[in-house]
Amino acid sequence: MINDIHDICIIGAGVSGSSIARRLSAYNLDIIVVEKEVDVSFGVSKGNSGIIHAGFHHPPSTLKSRLEILGNRMFDTLHEELHFPFKRCGIIVAALSSEEMKTVEFLYEQGVSNGVIGIEICNRERIHQLEPELTHDAVGGLYAPGGGIIEPYQFVFSLIESAKKNGVEILTDFEVVNQEFKNNHYIIESKRGDRVKARFVINAAGLFADEISKIFKAEEYRIAPRKGEYYILDKNINYRPTRVIFPVPTRISKGILVVPTIEGTTLLGPTAENTDNKKDLSTDVENLEKVLHFTRLLLPKISKKDIITSFAGLRPASNTEDFIIKVSEKAPNFINVGGIQSPGLTASPAIAEYVKDLLKKSGVTLIEKTSYDPFLDRPLKLRELSHEEAASAHRSNHELTGVICRCENVSEAEIVEAIRKGHKTLDGIKFYTRAQMGRCQGGFCSYKIIKIIERETGLSPFEITKRGKGSPVFKGKIGF
Repeated sequence: MINDIHDICIIGAGVSGSSIARRLSAYNLDIIVVEKEVDVSFGVSKGNSGIIHAGFHHPPSTLKSRLEILGNRMFDTLHEELHFPFKRCGIIVAALSSEEMKTVEFLYEQGVSNGVIGIEICNRERIHQLEPELTHDAVGGLYAPGGGIIEPYQFVFSLIESAKKNGVEILTDFEVVNQEFKNNHYIIESKRGDRVKARFVINAAGLFADEISKIFKAEEYRIAPRKGEYYILDKNINYRPTRVIFPVPTRISKGILVVPTIEGTTLLGPTAENTDNKKDLSTDVENLEKVLHFTRLLLPKISKKDIITSFAGLRPASNTEDFIIKVSEKAPNFINVGGIQSPGLTASPAIAEYVKDLLKKSGVTLIEKTSYDPFLDRPLKLRELSHEEAASAHRSNHELTGVICRCENVSEAEIVEAIRKGHKTLDGIKFYTRAQMGRCQGGFCSYKIIKIIERETGLSPFEITKRGKGSPVFKGKIGF
């Protein structure tokens, strides 16, 4: 039971909720974030393309387009402050026919209207100059140099770490099931009986934002999950693109992409399948073949044998197909931040600014903290050190160079840092450090990571999970 009344409770610690928390932490406000999963970024935010969109896919009349453009321009400063992996590699849209070039021209005009910097229409020679491995069938396309790539979970982790550094409280494993509004504040109850009190509530619950809005007797809308399957290629391929490659989009989808990830693998996907199941993260062979077919139209050398893993993500598409970011007219002191599908990752810092302004208009007093510090220390990563730097690190602390994950070159010190920052599941450590993300997918390092979790936390092997409740690493007996 928490007796203090917080100024603001943010429901959901994905990229929207974390961005809002971090932005509001600059003010003299008592803020708490509650998250239903065992760790932050375990919902929608971990299962996406990791693209910072350039701003040409949506018309300027939509809220998502306006916030996408603003958000894109904020990432350079955020990167300098928080040190998450990020690169402006540029985005191309490859046209395979003169008919598709008509759509490219439309996207170009839309991008110009949106204020996209540096956008250009490319002929055959230019598009192959930008991406030499692109199919010879490409007749031209679009190039937007301001687009980029990012590790979405690392971005969320850094936002939360910054928010915590500036006074925000985080409660995980807090699934909101009930609320009561009295004496000008909410009493918010979790599934396990914990309670939080807050004067204002911001609903950034991703796939479950519609259900949270209903619990708070606010506006009714529908989140219809759109499932996307992804496949990851090994780092050691000789046809890896240097830029994000889009096909020419259709009316219902941006298409199946080829994405050079920030850490050196290549991402293929996503598919787009409407579903009513908010928990289905399965992948199947039929969709694999579909992804291979469409990505080979763009990059013919793509080979099934280079795939090291697959995953699925669920996009929280609303029935409006636009972002729903509004002060409720039904529930007091309640703001909906729903339907944040693509380009939600790109728009997230601008979403935070937008919500800040809504709070101000709603009567929240925003006084800047004199103690606010936007900067995080740059994390020490073994794979980024030169031989000389690694030798120096080894002399000061052997854990810094004791390799746990050989595929991704992750040290014991990095695993320990992840645990001490609250990431105590195998998935939490994977997303924080990249250990288990390489060719062997944890086949060699998982046991070592489990032993480090045991040592650092006191948990038994039977208490350690992959991603929280319902995902134990061990069942039954260990040994004979």
